[in-house]
Amino acid sequence: MMQFPATKQSKNPPPNTKKKRRTKQLKMSSGVGKTVCVTGASGFIASWLVKPLLLRGYTVKASVRDINDPRKTQHLLALEGAENRLKLFQANLLKEGSFDPVVEGCEAVFHTASPFYFDVVDPQTELIDPAVKGTLNVLESCAKNPSVKRVVLTSSIAAVAYNTKPRTPDEKGIDMPTLNTSAAVILNIIKGATSTFPNASFGWVNVKDVAKAHIQAFEIPSASGRYCLVERVAHYSEIVNILRHLYPSLQLPQKCADDKPFEPTYQVSKEKAKSLGIEFIPLDVSLKETVESLKEKGFL
Repeated sequence: MMQFPATKQSKNPPPNTKKKRRTKQLKMSSGVGKTVCVTGASGFIASWLVKPLLLRGYTVKASVRDINDPRKTQHLLALEGAENRLKLFQANLLKEGSFDPVVEGCEAVFHTASPFYFDVVDPQTELIDPAVKGTLNVLESCAKNPSVKRVVLTSSIAAVAYNTKPRTPDEKGIDMPTLNTSAAVILNIIKGATSTFPNASFGWVNVKDVAKAHIQAFEIPSASGRYCLVERVAHYSEIVNILRHLYPSLQLPQKCADDKPFEPTYQVSKEKAKSLGIEFIPLDVSLKETVESLKEKGFL
């Protein structure tokens, strides 16, 4: 599950933060003169990834499905640095060679483009083909371009949690760390759309941590293999309880959807993710940011 926070900055930072700000500015200049690619840039994770890449000084070549659809591009074009260093391309996951011009001249490719939703009629056509064939097409384009030093692939935690033999994709000779994340919206629970909460447990992580991990997986030379990004695994009952504590006035579900024992939680090791310098934002903070973001955007 993914939280989508609204970011807020203090207008008047205290004087003792000046040194920290200078250090942050130095770090944020690490991408100056470098070009990277983000596929599926209009998506949730990708949008949050494009933002810090631009802030770090990178030139970003970003693919979208429809370059003429302002709903897919407007939020990207409004980002700081986009005017000079964001280049949009239209690309089709299922069309061979479609990503050739997008990855050309890039040092890194962040492949986030893959559909992920639950209301599926034809899983093979709607999910599997774009995920598998789309990834292969992107990797074929990367293999044609010697400038590409590393590919960072965004996957779902389901690739590990529900598979007894998790596999890293054929890397085609390209250095390719793999990040596992899942995304979902808890708006229905927050709005009280149902009188019950699901009997389910999920891994939760703040999208800002996910974006940072992607960038670190490229910038840290020793990064390799699979990284599971989970701050903690929590049952929906715990999510409801945290929300109720944070926002007592919200009309939240009072009981579980069934009378069965709660689905058990499980542990996901954070050690490898921490090697990327990730200090996970706590779940209660992420949930609060989520609610505030939903309010800001008019959903609540």
